[in-house]
Amino acid sequence: MRLDKFLKVSRLIKRRTLAKEVADNGRILVNGKVAKSSSKVAISDVLEITFGNKKVIVKITDLMDSTKKEDAKNMYEIISEE
Repeated sequence: MRLDKFLKVSRLIKRRTLAKEVADNGRILVNGKVAKSSSKVAISDVLEITFGNKKVIVKITDLMDSTKKEDAKNMYEIISEE
C-alpha cells in the first residue's frame, strides 16, 4: 500500500493530499529512511512522522483499503509521542 493512502485510511493524517505534501517534504521516515508519498509500506514497518514540533512513532499492524472510524486505530500501534 502507498504511504499516503495508509496515512489517510488509518486517519493519522486526515486528507491524502496533506499526507502527500508532508511525505514529499521529508517529514516522514519509514524504518529510519526518508520516504516519499509513493513509497510502499507493509505490516511491521515503523513510521516516524513529524508534525511541526511534535513527533509520533507508530508501527503498522494491519493494512486495509478502507475502514470505519473505530477500525482505523487497529491499523497501527503508537510506540511514542514527543
